[in-house]
Amino acid sequence: MNRLPVAAAVAAACLVLAGCASTVALEPAPDATSAACAGVVVGLPQTIAQADRRNTDAQGTAAWGTPASVTLRCGVETPDASALPCTTVEGVDWLLQDRGDDRVLTTYGRTPGVQVLTTPETSANDALQALSAAVADGTRGTQRECLSDPGSTASPGASLAPTPSAAP
Repeated sequence: MNRLPVAAAVAAACLVLAGCASTVALEPAPDATSAACAGVVVGLPQTIAQADRRNTDAQGTAAWGTPASVTLRCGVETPDASALPCTTVEGVDWLLQDRGDDRVLTTYGRTPGVQVLTTPETSANDALQALSAAVADGTRGTQRECLSDPGSTASPGASLAPTPSAAP
């Protein structure tokens, strides 16, 4: 029996199947090649709110959903101080910024910084609940923390209720 036609058929099937699972194109962050980012990426979940993890084309990145409804970039720079609203989820402080219908969530006070983008298809709460443990395990401790607004009645992390952030 000639194995060449069988091998060619298997290779063709692999190419067809690979075409169905397209890779998400993302821009790597400046410090994406750090060992800490590798630690973050290794600990990331396979699903977020029933959205499956997909392949990406850049180191220190991850994506979930088809089309991608959650993307993550590790190795971003984080500010020394910020007036953006902030919330704490599983011990990780996140700065919150709305960009149209999307929400940009960036760690605060951690090295390296991690940035998550969520679209309306996946809630920011679901994303942060799923990602915060991996971020806490992979990044180096908290150098700065969010400061709560004394007039705020929201509990940090409960529903991404904003609280002002600033360096201590």
